[in-house]
Amino acid sequence: MSNTNRIALLIDADNSPAKSIQNIISELARHGMVNIRKAYGNWTSSNLKGWESVLQDHAIQPIQQYDLTKGKNATDIAIAIDAMDILYTKQVDTFCIVTSDCDFTPLATRILSDGKSVIGFGERKTPSAFVNACSTFLYLDAEAEKQVQKWSANKLKKDAKLMNLIREAVSGTENDDGWAKLSRVGTHISNRASFDPRNYGYSRLSDLIEAIGLFEIRRDEHHHFEVKSTRKKT
Repeated sequence: MSNTNRIALLIDADNSPAKSIQNIISELARHGMVNIRKAYGNWTSSNLKGWESVLQDHAIQPIQQYDLTKGKNATDIAIAIDAMDILYTKQVDTFCIVTSDCDFTPLATRILSDGKSVIGFGERKTPSAFVNACSTFLYLDAEAEKQVQKWSANKLKKDAKLMNLIREAVSGTENDDGWAKLSRVGTHISNRASFDPRNYGYSRLSDLIEAIGLFEIRRDEHHHFEVKSTRKKT
């Protein structure tokens, strides 16, 4: 993605680990420039002490939200309002929402409907509704770091959702000879679901597909990857 891509980083500090901020910033640097950096929460609470120590280091603006009513999260509402303001008044291409709360699912789908992309970060406990609503979602918590080792071929094959996603992407983009450009396969997958091969322990889509063992991988005359399913059509 071009470095001219402008990103708004919105952090739900109440539901996100502060220790992961460096990973978040480093990942976003791959996608473009983070022009807006805000973290929301009740900064009078001792629960956010971890965040206070990293805000200044990463030029993140803290936005105060008091817990005015028990059981109601003012932080969620504040993030949603700011996101809509940014969507309509700022030149932003991508929204990054850091949270483990599924309440942001409608916000993500609304942003996507305006042609913007949404990058999500959260812990393994993040509900699938929000994960799937994002263009890309990455897990950040310590538990996830332990789990994200390279999945074996057997484990990958048993993931029906993953297998269907890849097979449909290959069949939907293949040429008459059965070969599909890997770049088109990746785009097809991104248009259908939140997906990142790193969540399966692989740095590249080509490595993940090759590890499954049910697809052929080759490079064309321009050294671009192509993929073909080895499963016979019926």
